[in-house]
Amino acid sequence: MFWFTQEAYDKLAEELAYLKGEGRQTVSAKIARARDEGDLSENGGYHAAREEQGQQEARIRQLAAMLENAQVGEPPSLEDGVRPGARVTIYYDGDPDDSETFLLGSRELMTLDDSVDLEVYSPQSPLGQALLGAHKGDAVSYLAPNGKTIAITVADISAN
Repeated sequence: MFWFTQEAYDKLAEELAYLKGEGRQTVSAKIARARDEGDLSENGGYHAAREEQGQQEARIRQLAAMLENAQVGEPPSLEDGVRPGARVTIYYDGDPDDSETFLLGSRELMTLDDSVDLEVYSPQSPLGQALLGAHKGDAVSYLAPNGKTIAITVADISAN
């Protein structure tokens, strides 16, 4: 499930409508123009347009899935612990100097104030699953993809 403000939901719904309508027409026209240029095996414009079409269709599927599983309204309280949409700061193995701040959720949940460098972790990731519901000061651990158990402590939680 994805939580969105009404504004974020409307923005994504608008993007989806554009991509399904005018966006598809634009890419189809590019493909048609490139196809008219002749030999497709050496036609870079055709291959680029087909690549763009593939990326656009993937974005359409992504947006449709997010909107289908969207919850619109006010986010749950941080008093209940880490939740999707929260900005979380953690530190590793009891070392406060080795910290990391990231968004738990999806890039679509980021605000305009967020820096481009802010990492985003999925709530379904091993790290995300370990953090859900944790409070500031809680120590949790998770199994990393390399098979090692990683211990972390929640240093801070804030609304995004």
